[in-house]
Amino acid sequence: MNVPNKITISRIFLIPLFMVIMLVDFNWGEITLLGADMPVAHLVGALIFIFAATTDWVDGYYARRYNQVTNLGKFLDPLADKLLVSAALIILVEMQMAPSWIVIIIISREFAITGLRLVLAGTGEVHAAAMLGKIKMWMQIVAISALLLHNIFFTMFSIPFDMIALYIAAFFTVWSGVDYFIKNWGAFKDSK
Repeated sequence: MNVPNKITISRIFLIPLFMVIMLVDFNWGEITLLGADMPVAHLVGALIFIFAATTDWVDGYYARRYNQVTNLGKFLDPLADKLLVSAALIILVEMQMAPSWIVIIIISREFAITGLRLVLAGTGEVHAAAMLGKIKMWMQIVAISALLLHNIFFTMFSIPFDMIALYIAAFFTVWSGVDYFIKNWGAFKDSK
């Protein structure tokens, strides 16, 4: 297994740690940071999430730079992204920090695209993420990070940046999903 794939797998292993930090009541107290009041556990969880999300860029850069792009990596990388984002969004709904209907739209799109990828992989076709998919992923990361950090930086200006970012992420999620289906519909139809 090459280095980029190991980095991707490390992202998957960070998900349970992130979940434990966010869901177990460690009672580490509260912190006020740049206008936002939040539990220390949320700050720690956000930092783990941001670190894990950053590995998405690192593994992709390394794979392209050192010509280590593999079919396993093309499959694992988006799967790791979907697992990380889904876990974070479900936690945010549980904590009543994100509207469930947006989370349902985002996770439904992720399941649909993963299903399509599996069907296409069965025909021998493995597709890397397109630019819209990458924009979607980074918008989701920005939105989730802002939510986890209790709208840090923007609270003191009364700007709901976290929710604005979540709506933008939902928009790109739907757009990139429709785009992926349209571009791959022929291969999907032929796989029957």
